[in-house]
Amino acid sequence: MIKDQAEERRVPPSRPHAITLENRQRAGITGVSDVLSFNEQEVVLVTEGGDITLLGEGLHIARLSLDDGQLVVEGDIAGIEYGAQPQLRRGGGLLAKIFR
Repeated sequence: MIKDQAEERRVPPSRPHAITLENRQRAGITGVSDVLSFNEQEVVLVTEGGDITLLGEGLHIARLSLDDGQLVVEGDIAGIEYGAQPQLRRGGGLLAKIFR
């Protein structure tokens, strides 16, 4: 049986994620595999289950450990958005490019 190329590229979730939001000022996220971009208005990250975008004002990354898959963002958090389910990425994210 021949598999579709898109099916072969999908990465099954191996590390589930969780989000803890404290008083809309601090978000703790587990299962993070990469950070694609960040600024004071949004933080875009990758989990095994798909992309997540945190929206707000004055956002900053207080803690990041990709080895443990943990991220803490502080600031005025206004929203959390989920992106599409993951597929194999080319080139990696921002941190992968920095640490090449």
